[in-house]
Amino acid sequence: MRVPPFERYMKWLQMFGVLLLGMLLGAIVYNSIYHTQFEALVNLKSDLEVKLEQYESDIKSLTDFKNQHTVIKSVLPHIEEEAGQKTDKPKLDKVTEAQLIKRIKADLSVFLGQSIYEIDSDAELARKLLSRKIYTNVLEKDYTVEITTMLLVDNILQVWVKVRLYERPPS
Repeated sequence: MRVPPFERYMKWLQMFGVLLLGMLLGAIVYNSIYHTQFEALVNLKSDLEVKLEQYESDIKSLTDFKNQHTVIKSVLPHIEEEAGQKTDKPKLDKVTEAQLIKRIKADLSVFLGQSIYEIDSDAELARKLLSRKIYTNVLEKDYTVEITTMLLVDNILQVWVKVRLYERPPS
């Protein structure tokens, strides 16, 4: 019995290899596009959740304080972007930033309903309380927060904070 020459099938094997390689590359490209769109969807969802929570709290505070014109009606924290090359500020994604803003807003909620004319004594207290405050387990990382600026405009207390990654001291 004779074995048929292998050269007859060489062209078909090459075409089959190119087909498999094309399928593999197509799957890689499709997966990367899917992952990018899913990441954008997660970021959009977290942004919309933060806005929804802000709007709900604004509605609640506005209905609670609708007849009082000289009180703080909402708190709006902002995370500052730091310039420079050698900063230990982490690159925050939208989900982590939303979690930190939510926790900062919960800590500063004691200002809601306070008179805008008596904010100076309480602002110093808040600055001392939140100076180098450590927020633990924010998406499995720890961060320190420091208030840099507080501004009260139109019954909205706006707070700018610096966020840095917390490094535990060696034990």
